[in-house]
Amino acid sequence: MLPARNRMRRSREFDATVKNGMRTAQPDLVVHVRRGDDDEPGPHVGLIVAKSVGSAVDRHRVSRRLRHAVRGMLADLHQHDRVVIRALPSSRQVSSARLEQELRKGLRRAFERAGTDR
Repeated sequence: MLPARNRMRRSREFDATVKNGMRTAQPDLVVHVRRGDDDEPGPHVGLIVAKSVGSAVDRHRVSRRLRHAVRGMLADLHQHDRVVIRALPSSRQVSSARLEQELRKGLRRAFERAGTDR
């Protein structure tokens, strides 16, 4: 479970990150990263797990696995980072270890492309 202070809740946060952030695609995930300029302590992480991923059970399982994976990476993120993770339909069939690996790779590539340090 992600701590409450690290959860992205407002649709405008999601929208700003997806529209203005750096996007990297992995086989089972799409990662959007934006360095925010607001004063709220963070980092903030949001998940998008659409119905195309599967049934409600499948979507919740993927969400739990992603939250668990990103929880261990919070210390590596800057206080003003905003991250949105979009799960693709194939994410329900892969292992948690692979999801975590793809998430790490996606974050690393997004920060490299944005030219920011973690």
